[in-house]
Amino acid sequence: MLVEFFTSPELFAALLTLTILEIVLGLDNIILISILADKLPQEQQKLARRLGLFAALVTRLMLLSLVFIISHLTQTIFTVLGHEVSWRDILLIVGGLFLLAKGTTEIHEKIEGHDSAGDNVKKHARFGLIILQIAIMDIVFSFDSVITAIGMTHNILIMIVSVVISMIIMVFAIDSISSFINKHPTIKVLALSYMLLIGLALIGEGLEMHIPKGYLYFAMAFSVLVELVNMAIRNKKSASKIKS
Repeated sequence: MLVEFFTSPELFAALLTLTILEIVLGLDNIILISILADKLPQEQQKLARRLGLFAALVTRLMLLSLVFIISHLTQTIFTVLGHEVSWRDILLIVGGLFLLAKGTTEIHEKIEGHDSAGDNVKKHARFGLIILQIAIMDIVFSFDSVITAIGMTHNILIMIVSVVISMIIMVFAIDSISSFINKHPTIKVLALSYMLLIGLALIGEGLEMHIPKGYLYFAMAFSVLVELVNMAIRNKKSASKIKS
């Protein structure tokens, strides 16, 4: 079957397209994993990021193995004010609320966080608690990823291979992304704002208020571009002051 991916243009195109989509859908997951892992001591951060991605892979594969059940989660279970509610809607709304709460907490801590003693000693979170939070986010993002995979193809092997390939790529990318975010505080706040944006989008999706993902990704890309320009200007000014 693996040979068929490279000999059949249709299968190869499906695999390539789905892999790219899985990587794009996984970028926000990587950013959030990086932010949460940064709350741990330095020596535990890399392990937490790896475990977070491993948990995401396992979650996606488990959901893919339940494709038949997942495909029926869109069926209406009850109606509220004329709005049909399914298990998928409930999961998206709960996941969105979780991201909103987590994003708000993280931004508040980033801006005003300090301990009662007023010192600058960094408080580290529990390893198990961080992994649990990552696992919860993985379930939400994995569900979105699997729904996309089901909509793209009915070939379960293509789904599995695309998920595995995308996760391998993310494993190599996550340390660089984490390092970049941690070195630039404004980028970290920007990433946390994405958490709020994604949370609102998930709630909207659960309430049948669809926000095209292209708009979200464009907004994210544009804001990053603006921040990169600001960083370049700040670096240029700093270099000028050092020379003078």
